[in-house]
Amino acid sequence: MEEDTTMPHKCWKFGNNISTDEIISTQYMTLTDIEELGRHVFENIRPGMSQGIAAGDILLVGKNMGYGSSREHAPLALKGAGIGAIIAISFARLFYRNCVNIGMPVIVSAETVMSSEEGDFLSVDLETGMIMNETKKLHFRFDPFPDFINRYLKKGGLIQALNEERRTVV
Repeated sequence: MEEDTTMPHKCWKFGNNISTDEIISTQYMTLTDIEELGRHVFENIRPGMSQGIAAGDILLVGKNMGYGSSREHAPLALKGAGIGAIIAISFARLFYRNCVNIGMPVIVSAETVMSSEEGDFLSVDLETGMIMNETKKLHFRFDPFPDFINRYLKKGGLIQALNEERRTVV
């Protein structure tokens, strides 16, 4: 994981059914630089948002986050924009897995989403399964990730973790 989510970060909030095409428009599918992808995140539904995101900010979303296309461009765009974690009521299965594969923490916590507002400052402890809304002084629990997923997140994604493991074995 690249961003320290244990420090408080501003949250951005969206409703239900956010598609991968809303996260990053299909016109940017030829881009390969994740920072460039990040400059276009949510461009069609919230123009200018990408300029306001600070490294480590947290995305709160309702149900069915990331439905639609299975390509990795959407989670890569979020990562490139600086999003440090996504907390949702529910995720589309392929989007969830793509996030884990690129080292983006994805947390299911309806309580956090429903009790937090855009602009609140949240901190997340992936190891203990705790979310703190620092603005409202509220605590929320979630099921911590298994050790192998935490390893992927800490290393920046599946490929980076596997490459590092190969280097230590050889």
